Amino acid sequence: MVARLSAILSMLALVCLVASCGWFGDERLDSAPGSPTRPELESLLSRTAIVDNRPHPGGYERGCGNGEACVFGPAWSDDQDAPGGHDGCDTRNNVLAHDLSDVVFKPGTRDCVVLSGAMTDPYSGDRIEFERSQAKSVQIDHVFPLAAAWDFGANSWTPALRMRFANDTSLNLLAVNGPDNQSKGDSTPGEWLPPNPAYRCFYAGKYLTVAISYGLPVSRADHSALTELATRC
Repeated sequence: MVARLSAILSMLALVCLVASCGWFGDERLDSAPGSPTRPELESLLSRTAIVDNRPHPGGYERGCGNGEACVFGPAWSDDQDAPGGHDGCDTRNNVLAHDLSDVVFKPGTRDCVVLSGAMTDPYSGDRIEFERSQAKSVQIDHVFPLAAAWDFGANSWTPALRMRFANDTSLNLLAVNGPDNQSKGDSTPGEWLPPNPAYRCFYAGKYLTVAISYGLPVSRADHSALTELATRC
């Protein structure tokens, strides 16, 4: 009798847990403002090309030093035709000026050098105060990593298109906290998602938009991860 009562109480406790918390892994995310909805993400997923695995064509070399291939052009160059190109400011400062609030520019630079500002980090949700003297605290992330883009097809692009992709402030660049950018590296969604679940739907939307806009496929593992994520957006 005691054993039966104990079993009943355990079952009731489990029912209460499920009712209060929802099925594990199936909860809707409390997404950050500006995040796409489930139908919007599913529409993007339906328009994204899929390959079985990430190719490895070789030849990727980001550096632009002596003897280096410099496959995406000099970092943050203004000499390219992406949004903000040829405006006299380098791409990094263009992104900072766009993504930060309360921006202070260095005098005499025609608003081309950001000294300070603040932002809500799009991966962690943390409030970050940027100071140029501590520039590594805020880094510029390629949402669709350059190395991944190279592997998925950018290796066959023209140099001009690769430079545009690397400096596309309207689609592929975000100011983010340094540690998360380092953690992400050249990982794709099947391997890495923002640590704050509230920002994962936003990231997924950005990633897929870049892929579609530049005709880049995603791996089956990435597509599966984003499809599962979309059900909670």
